Amino acid sequence: MSMASAARADEVIVLTPAWQGAVVAVEQAGQSNPWSERQLAEALVAEDHEVVGLLDEGGALIGYAVLARLPFEAELQAITVAPAARRRGVARALLEALISTATTWGSERLLLEVRASNAPALALYRGLGFIEEGRRRGYYPSSEASGPREDALLMGCAL
Repeated sequence: MSMASAARADEVIVLTPAWQGAVVAVEQAGQSNPWSERQLAEALVAEDHEVVGLLDEGGALIGYAVLARLPFEAELQAITVAPAARRRGVARALLEALISTATTWGSERLLLEVRASNAPALALYRGLGFIEEGRRRGYYPSSEASGPREDALLMGCAL
């Protein structure tokens, strides 16, 4: 069921708690280590967060992202695109919308972290002006049962 009768398929919208079920579904389908339903519910109601989403032509949520407002910066806390919608510009549209939001907030920088092995995300972030600012060694659990833990790259972009 679509909750976006006034939204276009290519338009990034601000998500409300009514979207929680759809956000959870995208998160669980798109992440190997998904956020919990409680974490997502809290982000959707937090005054210092903006949660945005992008819909397909039928009004179904195909991607979402969470931005947290910090005293001088903003942090991209999550971005997930449904597997069937990847490589179609969904993550770029979401991130561009959140860059605009962070700029409106007066944030000086936008921060994020990403798995070192996530080549598509790294290409997107670098293409939007993010640079590597640090590394958390062994931060992420392996995506394979017996594999080694993965590093997280800390990236930032001046706004």
